[in-house]
Amino acid sequence: MGVEARVAAGALLNAALARRNGLDEAMAKAEIAALPPADRAFARAVAMAALRRLGEIDQILDRRLKKSPPEVVRTLMRVSLAQTLVLETPAFAAVSTAVKLAERDPKARPYKALVNAVLRGIEREGPGLTTAESNFPDWIAARWRAAYGEPALIALALAAREEPPTDLSLKPDADAAAVAGALDGRVLAGGSVRTGRRGDLSTWPGYDAGDWWVQDAAAAVPARLLAPQPGETVLDMCAAPGGKTLQLAAAGAAVTALDRSASRLKRLTANLARTGLDAEIVATTGEDWDDPRAFDAVLLDAPCTATGTFRRNPEALRAVRPGDVGDLADVQHRLLDAAAERVRPGGRLVYCVCSLEREEGEAQITAFLRRRPDFRTASADPAAVGAPPEALTPEGWLRILPSLWPEHGGLDGFFIARLERDQS
Repeated sequence: MGVEARVAAGALLNAALARRNGLDEAMAKAEIAALPPADRAFARAVAMAALRRLGEIDQILDRRLKKSPPEVVRTLMRVSLAQTLVLETPAFAAVSTAVKLAERDPKARPYKALVNAVLRGIEREGPGLTTAESNFPDWIAARWRAAYGEPALIALALAAREEPPTDLSLKPDADAAAVAGALDGRVLAGGSVRTGRRGDLSTWPGYDAGDWWVQDAAAAVPARLLAPQPGETVLDMCAAPGGKTLQLAAAGAAVTALDRSASRLKRLTANLARTGLDAEIVATTGEDWDDPRAFDAVLLDAPCTATGTFRRNPEALRAVRPGDVGDLADVQHRLLDAAAERVRPGGRLVYCVCSLEREEGEAQITAFLRRRPDFRTASADPAAVGAPPEALTPEGWLRILPSLWPEHGGLDGFFIARLERDQS
């Protein structure tokens, strides 16, 4: 790959560290979008590798730096080490390119000799020992150590190093074994298909036929737990990007999908058209929706810190701040109350977040059940919904950790609870 692909990798890395969704936004910028597809893919792979191993890369660099260089210089070295240590790019190519990039950037030029010396030294003497936990921000590592224990923290950190496979949810009439065979994948418990294939999804077998859509195996669990039946009315609050809406519609339910983001709902609309499924789409928030209907079932996949998605979105851990946990917990509290009002007597509610923070999961449901004695927990059956058995909590909820199923490639982190409303 050329020099411009390495420049793009650095731009993507910095964008991801600067703001939530920064990497995807940067991918759409003209200078990166104009690169050949192979260069764009390489740039993204390098940036993601750097994000997954950022703490370890900085440990290696800091041992060789007397003082921290300008950010542009650190970026060059981060990109180079992501290539050599993670992607196994030949060191001579990655290092010489880093030196060339330092030469052409006025801010980095005075540090060209430093870049060369540090990277050549690492190549010659090896990176030294690093700790996987260092890839987590310190405050997140401390939270997870307190919540789940040191062995679980280490397991989470090891999971964070790995690039995850691609999971697909299938329409009920699709042959899972045939889809798995066509994509060199395999069928997971619950019916998701997992494949190590990469590249343009639109070229994969079954895409044009609408047989499947991309959805992490853990993200498919909440809709299975809701268990929609043909003809039932179902409300999907906070529906975009829409994987769960597709599941609900594929089960034969009459689905209403809400989301405050009209732009994000466009992706859902496109996937409904591709799969031949149907749902009512409404661009609004669950709290503001002016509609009198109650539903047989409601699914609330609430806005959250998304700390459980670090396998697929390592930048999520860099974007979140400690204060976000409490702020989002307040939003979840309000949305849960709004969702409860939409559940008809005798109906059911599934609440989920792709977060590992207990304030957004267990604490939310504990407080909700105190506020709403007309709701009770319906204990989950992990085997029936494709969740690891270890995910079942004593209360009957599901706490899926990304470190579960390591032999199968792991899962996104989720908290999921199914609640039922009294008939009266």
